Amino acid sequence: MKSETQGESNHMGELKRGRVILVAYLIATIELTFLFMQLGVLPYLAKSLGLDSVGFGYLQTTFGVLQLVGGPIFGRFADQFGTRAALILSCASGSVFFLLLSISTSVPILFLSRLPAVFMHGLPGAQKVITDLTAPSQRADALGKLGLCFGIGIIIGSALGGILSTKFGIFAPIYIGLVGSLVNTMIAMVWIPSPAKSKSEHGEAEHSTSQSGSVFSIREILHLMKFPGVMEIFLVKVFSGFPIGLFLIMFSIISMDFFGLEAVESGYLMSYFGVLQMVVQGLVVGKLSKHCTERTLLRLGVLVFAGVGLGMALMRTVWHYCIIALPLMFAFTMLGTITDSILTKAVPSSDTGTMLGICASVQPLTRTVGPTIGGVLYKRFGVHSFGYLQLIVNIGLFVYLLKSKIPLREQKAH
Repeated sequence: MKSETQGESNHMGELKRGRVILVAYLIATIELTFLFMQLGVLPYLAKSLGLDSVGFGYLQTTFGVLQLVGGPIFGRFADQFGTRAALILSCASGSVFFLLLSISTSVPILFLSRLPAVFMHGLPGAQKVITDLTAPSQRADALGKLGLCFGIGIIIGSALGGILSTKFGIFAPIYIGLVGSLVNTMIAMVWIPSPAKSKSEHGEAEHSTSQSGSVFSIREILHLMKFPGVMEIFLVKVFSGFPIGLFLIMFSIISMDFFGLEAVESGYLMSYFGVLQMVVQGLVVGKLSKHCTERTLLRLGVLVFAGVGLGMALMRTVWHYCIIALPLMFAFTMLGTITDSILTKAVPSSDTGTMLGICASVQPLTRTVGPTIGGVLYKRFGVHSFGYLQLIVNIGLFVYLLKSKIPLREQKAH
């Protein structure tokens, strides 16, 4: 009788955890949708305020730097004050972001609107919820499903931003984003419990770095890199996708100059990428993670990335790129999901937020230094240089992963 009661209690706990994870997916989807919505109208708003292309580049760099700095800080905040507080902070920051953007009648206010981006980390917040509520063997699959959220955000956000701005004016998507962010804040307050971790996990707090010291402590953040295997996997995460990150940053220029695409055709191509990401990260990565070890998937992702580099070095038309996009998206999402899963297992559970924040800083880092490096590569060596760099870097990483004995805490799900 006691075992039946315990089994029923475990079942109810499983259902509750499942609902919380679904809410985390919803929060991430809403935030990403509004983020991509404003990205579509931001160039037009900046131009209407008299900002030239150089000034717009500074605006984007400001956003990237703030996200880069804020990622680890947001992660430590989540570890110290809980995932619920962190998600509320992210959604509330999004509300302030859209409020400032809605009153941007001058360039200084437009730059000021970037400031809340330091705490706008809905995706790492959702990853933190998933990490806290899933077993290590299920983590890669659950994290992979966030690709569906990202894909929906790209497709709906980009389309909705264009439709609303065309029919109702340039500020319409911004007003919708403000209201939606306020709703998202309420969802986080009502449906995300506090705390999300089990008591046993809280017992690990005494061994953690994030439970002591200031939220802004750089020393405590960098201390996580000393855990076995963390630095090696993090460097693989950074360098494997860096060349393709440079290419994607320059893609708007490449699509016009090299592929000869119009704005509408570029939009269709972005939607195609969104669908690919939804399918690959939401379905394929999860399936593979149940049948292969994470070490195997890590090597596979790097090897496929090397093949993508070769394909990019040889491509001549946009149709070639559409074919290359499939393995590109596979490797991109595979490495992102698997490295996040490995790194969160390599540190105490009470430090996973900080680790996810560090992981989240990789893309802002690329967006910050990417325009300069990508511009030089494209101008001096052409579009194929991105492919050759991608090939060389990932062949080197693949050889390193074959020879190295990086300690991984991994379990193959059955």
